[in-house]
Amino acid sequence: MRILETNLKKGFVKVIPETFDDLWHLYNIVYRNDEVYAYTTRELKPDEEYARPRRGERISVFLGVKVEAVAWDKLLGRLRIHGTICQAPEKVPCGAHHTLNIALNTPVTICKEKWASHQIERLQRASKTSEKPIIIVAIDDEGYAIATTAQYGIELKAEESIKLPGKLEAEKRSAIMKEYFQKTLNALRQIWTAIQSPIAIIGVGFIKNDFAKFVENEAKDIAKSVVDVKSVNNGGVAGIYEALRSGVLLKALKQQRIVEEANVVEEILKRLGKEERSVTYGIEEIENAVKLGAVEKLVLADTLLREVSDEKRLHIEDLMKSVEQKGGEIIVISTEHEAGEKLTALGGIAALLRFALY
Repeated sequence: MRILETNLKKGFVKVIPETFDDLWHLYNIVYRNDEVYAYTTRELKPDEEYARPRRGERISVFLGVKVEAVAWDKLLGRLRIHGTICQAPEKVPCGAHHTLNIALNTPVTICKEKWASHQIERLQRASKTSEKPIIIVAIDDEGYAIATTAQYGIELKAEESIKLPGKLEAEKRSAIMKEYFQKTLNALRQIWTAIQSPIAIIGVGFIKNDFAKFVENEAKDIAKSVVDVKSVNNGGVAGIYEALRSGVLLKALKQQRIVEEANVVEEILKRLGKEERSVTYGIEEIENAVKLGAVEKLVLADTLLREVSDEKRLHIEDLMKSVEQKGGEIIVISTEHEAGEKLTALGGIAALLRFALY
């Protein structure tokens, strides 16, 4: 994310989203009733009162939209901001509805009555993030899954199940295993060629090591990108989530936000499982903890800030401000991955405490 200009006194920030992750950040920053300005196209209808209806001319214009709804299309990597036009050239009627399709590498200006500190922090974090995604290959004798990491979670790129012959059919098993490894390598090459990212290979048993050796022998260019080979207890996508949760990929993912989010949610669940008093969840319980200055880390699901009413969101942001004023930390969790789903099951908000409350 390139931040071109920040003027909080006038209430606006001008940025250029450079990656799909940047669009995800904007999705979590733009709220209802904000104003967003960007170049777009709009069809201008003929003015003649008695003219036959015909298609108007589509032209490029710079518009401001008062936001009514924001939609994130993860599959197409697209951010759509819908609302009423609040500023436009003379030919375009203000008050009409319009949808801005926010594109990569195009300037966007966001205006708010008041910017919250977590929103500015998110923009600044996005502007400093330059790590490539990590490619994770989970492979065992039941199939493989290949995913890439993103700041909002993981993106599954390829997956296939297989049934290998038993160990008693050694010759047949060996031939099919080689074919299986080649198919996995082909899928990996297609993904790696596009992004040239570091690769972590994980899996149950020895097959992951055998596959790593196969890659080394058959594709030396890809093998140079393999940064880690680790064991997990589950195969496929479940194995990838396990690896993120348990920290076995810290060598490969040490700079990735997703690991921090997974770790803090696991710590919340661990303390709850042990019925410790140094953790709490739910708005009322957290309000009490904030008043006592007990909150060390306030952990929120991004949907809690994005999908609630303005009144409730302002109340939550006041809580966040109080936590920061008392030296606490705010962590906003993406609901696009497993950690966010687990936090949502707790109501979307929880806190790790400095001391036990009874």
